Amino acid sequence: MGREILPHERDLRGWLRSRVVAAEDVEDIVQECYCRLSQLSDLSHIAEPRAYLFSMARNLAHRQRQRARVVRIEPIAEAEGNELASDLPLPDRIAVGRQELDRVRAALATLSDRARRIFLLRRVDGLSQKEIAARLGVTEMVVENDASRSLRAILRMLTEADETIPASEKERTHVRSR
Repeated sequence: MGREILPHERDLRGWLRSRVVAAEDVEDIVQECYCRLSQLSDLSHIAEPRAYLFSMARNLAHRQRQRARVVRIEPIAEAEGNELASDLPLPDRIAVGRQELDRVRAALATLSDRARRIFLLRRVDGLSQKEIAARLGVTEMVVENDASRSLRAILRMLTEADETIPASEKERTHVRSR
């Protein structure tokens, strides 16, 4: 192979440089030609080594240019009429959210009526302790105590429920929620 191909290396480099091949790509193309030639088990089918080498280099340069082409992609937010972009959560996220809501509802069901009302008024409706106390006719201290006990109980139940979920299921849920 050396006697048939090596004498043409200098011409090949000059020819590649005269084409629209960047200087740093010339070396890569020449080396790739040598690699491909070394993988051939038989060179007897090559009648014109120079033409074969140049054709191989031309094809490699062409493939390299095609891979390097830059395709303009508009950001999804700017694309008009793109039905793929949606503000709706993915179905698996909806399912996970529903499961979490069911767990919270189950935890709330374990609270007394007053504690549940206080918790919901404070955490969901965003009322102050003073407003809740006035609405329910209890002291602010009762509201504060029930709210903190309820929160601790709900968090404990949700944490215990997390510990009963198999690790593989938690990983699946965690990966989906990223």
